[in-house]
Parts: sequence; structure tokens; C-alpha cells
Amino acid sequence: MQSQATNEPRTPGQAPIKTRRFSISLVWIVPIVAVLVGISLVVHSILQEGPTIVVTFKTGDGLTANKTEVKYRNVVIGHVTDVELSNDQKSVNATIKLAKQAESFTRDDSQYWVVRPRIGAGGVSGIDTLLSGDYIGADIGQANSRAKHFKGLENPPPITYGEPGKRFTLHTQDLGSLDIGSPVYYRKIPVGQVVAYELDPDGKGVNIELFIHSPNDQYVTENTRFWNASGIDVNVGANGFAVKTESLSSILVGGIAFRAPEYSPNDKPAPEEYAYELFDDQQTALAPPNGKPQYLALRFDQALRGLKVDAPVEFLGVEFGRVVSINLDFDAKKRSFPLNVGIVIYPQRLGQAHMKMLAALNHDPNDEAAGVRLMGSFIENGLRAQARTGNLLTGQLYIALDFYPKADKVAFDATARPVMIPTVPGSLEQLQEKLEAMVDKINKLPVERIAGNLDGNLVEMRKTLSQFNSKTLPGVQSTLSNVSKTLESADTTLKSANSTLAEDSPQREQLGQTLDELGRTSRSLRDLADYLGRHPESLIRGRPANAAPMDLQGPPSK
Repeated sequence: MQSQATNEPRTPGQAPIKTRRFSISLVWIVPIVAVLVGISLVVHSILQEGPTIVVTFKTGDGLTANKTEVKYRNVVIGHVTDVELSNDQKSVNATIKLAKQAESFTRDDSQYWVVRPRIGAGGVSGIDTLLSGDYIGADIGQANSRAKHFKGLENPPPITYGEPGKRFTLHTQDLGSLDIGSPVYYRKIPVGQVVAYELDPDGKGVNIELFIHSPNDQYVTENTRFWNASGIDVNVGANGFAVKTESLSSILVGGIAFRAPEYSPNDKPAPEEYAYELFDDQQTALAPPNGKPQYLALRFDQALRGLKVDAPVEFLGVEFGRVVSINLDFDAKKRSFPLNVGIVIYPQRLGQAHMKMLAALNHDPNDEAAGVRLMGSFIENGLRAQARTGNLLTGQLYIALDFYPKADKVAFDATARPVMIPTVPGSLEQLQEKLEAMVDKINKLPVERIAGNLDGNLVEMRKTLSQFNSKTLPGVQSTLSNVSKTLESADTTLKSANSTLAEDSPQREQLGQTLDELGRTSRSLRDLADYLGRHPESLIRGRPANAAPMDLQGPPSK
């Protein structure tokens, strides 16, 4: 460096000011440029570096540090940098370094899972990992918040990559054979699948979540009915056997079908997360709405072996309820074991009859006291419950509510809950009672005395027939032979006399009448002999009252 004084004029009394000029050697330019380039590369690397997240899995199966990749739509968006046990040693933490363009995968609802070969309800997946090895699958979320720690899924989610469609919720008593991935059918075409299920908060049912792919989600309306299409539905009726199923897949892994009733006015597409009830079969699903249920109690004094829970309850031949409970009781007074049966009925299933009844009686279905009084009036008019045979082959029974005007009057307790409906013996029991009464009457008959009298009568009949065959018939035959000879003689005589008598003489007319009489007498004797040959017992019992008349008399003489 060199310093140089300025030639500027100085002010008298002022000290001179000295300035210095700095210069940089060319030797330092290359290191400075290298440092600047390095700093820029570091800054660029920092700016291009993606986020780091930690995903927790139950096991480390298929996870390898610096080898296992993270893929989305089969494109690598990151890799696993470290795999270690959690602090409580109950899970495995996988540290993942994401690419810069995958920063959106840090959304709070993003999902991660290990892709490996699997066989499930939705089919076979992850076959490509047999050659390439396991990797971590990812699905981007929709939340605005960000996170650095995620809980990995044990199974791949059924819906990924923002598939368009709608989710719906079904409520049922139990899951049955359904599982995640079970297909959903519309007119036997797969249009969706089961994506999740969980118990109700009270543990009394199961909520099933469905996903229906677009554009088929528009067919799910507010009036749509869902039913379980799993397995094979076999019905035995008057028309024979009927076998129904949606597909082979539904037989193996279960399935759900849906459809709206044929008549659904003012129906419109359902919004997402709309809740429905899952019915057991199509017939129940498409039936008219059940309406408000009503529980009733029955008490039978006879055994009902073929009666089961869920057996139908009918009113005048229309099914409108089912059996919900069957309990054996003990009657200390009668020393017997009656059967208490609980049923639930849905009066709204009676359709037009129920509506007209409410209108005619001005009855409010929400008024419980009025409903009990109405039931009491029906019982007073002969309403009774009876167990009837529904199938002679299987012996299954059902409950029938019907009116029996001649039934014994019973006292109705309007305060009992549930309402008690009086019963009458079943049709089979009534038939058994009639058969038992008939058998008792037969047992009371003097069978031995009747048999003894019959034996005596048969012995007398044999003797009489033997005497008739040995004595009477030969005499009759001899008489007929003599009559025949007499007629031949008379015929010869008449022929000779006919030649001597005039055609219009009185003698010839009397002779003709005599011959007619003889002919009729001969025919009568012949008929009598034939009848006695066929009915020899008439000699003892006489001629029966319903026997054909025997015209033994000829026409009146002129």
C-alpha cells in the first residue's frame, strides 16, 4: 500500500490531512471467488432441502436406513435416513427426509404406510415389491396445519390420491362378514367399497363408512336403502327354491348393495357423510318404513318347539313384526311351565289399513294411553295370539294375531307394560286335542262285545247260506226247469190252436194275455234267482231300502 499527500491548498493554521489508497493483489481473487461459490452452493442446498419428518410404526419390518424409499403415485419423494426404537420400546420411529417438492406431505392429515405384498378383501396388492423391495407409500392430506410426527398405518388406506366421490355412514347391529375393502354394488355393478368401521360409543352397534366413486355417488339419494349382500340368500317358498347373490366376490369377502324404492317422489342426491341403516336383506330394505315400534307380551301354556327369535308376527296374514324374546316361566299355582314370548310390531306396515284406522278412530299414534285403550278394545272383540306352523318340513312356527269372536273373555290390564295379548292354543294343539278326544271315544266303545256279536252273526249267516245253497237253490232250479217245460208244451199247444182259432176271436185274445202273463212271471223268477245269487244275505236281512225296485207286476190288463 502507498499513501499520497493531496495537493489541495491548505488553510493557514490547519494541519495537513493525509489519505491512504488500498489495493488488492490478484492472488486473493481466486480464493474469494471460491468462497463465494461455496457459500452460494450451501445456501442453494439449504434452500432446496426438503423437510424432515418422523413416522411411527409398530414394527420395523421392511424399513432400512438410507435404502427404503418413500413414494407417491410410484414417484420417489423421499427416503428413510434412520430407523430406531421409540423411547418406550413399543414402536419404531422412522426418520424420513422428504424432497423439496414434497413439502405438502407434512400436512397434519397426511398418511404413511409400508407397502408389501398383501391379500385382502380388496384383492392382492404390493406384488411389485417382491422384486424392488418394500417401500413407504404416502398420501397427501387436505389440512392447513403442519406436523413433523405421524403415526403410520398398518394397512394401506382403501382410498388414496384424492379419488373423487362421497363418503357415507351405515349403522348396523354387527359387522358380519364385512371388512375394509368389501365391495359396494349398485344394480350388481361395483361402485364403491368399505373404507372403515368402528363400534358405537355405547358399544351397542357398529358404524360402517363407505366410499362411493364419482360419478356413481349421484345415485345415492336421501331415500336410498342399503342391505347386506354377503353370502348366498336361499328362500324356500310355494314357488320352490330361490337363490340370490350379488357376485362371487360378495360370497367370499362380503358386500353391500343399495337402491332406492321404485316410487321415490321428490328424492334428491344425499350429501356427504349422510347416515343410513344397514338392513339384513333386500326385501326388508325395500319394504315400507317401519314407523314407531310397539312391544307386546304373550304367554303360552303349551310348548312351542319350532318358535325362534326373529320368527315373523302376522296380523290377518300380513307380516308386521317379529319375535324378540322367548323365556320359560314357572307357575307355582298350576305347577306348570308357561312360555313368555316378547314381540315387536310396526303398525305402520299395515299401510292403508293403518292410515284409515287412525283417521276413523281419531287416534294419535304418539299417545301411548290412547294406544293401550285401542288395543284393549281389540282384545275385547276377540283379538288373540296363536302360534301356527309356517313350514311342515322344518316345523318352524310363527305368531299370528287374529280375531276369535267365540274366544273366552279375559280381563285386560291397561297398566301392564308391555301390553299383554291373550293367546289361544295353536292349530296343531287343537288338532291334537281333537285326535285325543276321538281316540278316547274309540277306547270307550265295547269293541269286544261288538266283535263277539259280529262273530255270532257271521256264524248264523254261514249256516243260512249253506242251507240255502243245499236246499233252496236246487228247488228253485227244479221249479224253473218245470216252468220251462210247461212253457214249451204251452207253446206247442198254442201253435196248434193258433192254426184253428180266428185272428180276432176272444179265445185267441185271452190266450195272448195268458202268454204275456207267463212271460212276465218267468222273467220275474229269473230276476229273483239272479238277485238271490248275488245277495244271498237278503234272505236274512231282507231287501235293503235303497235297492233298485223289482217290477214283478206286469202292466195292467186291458
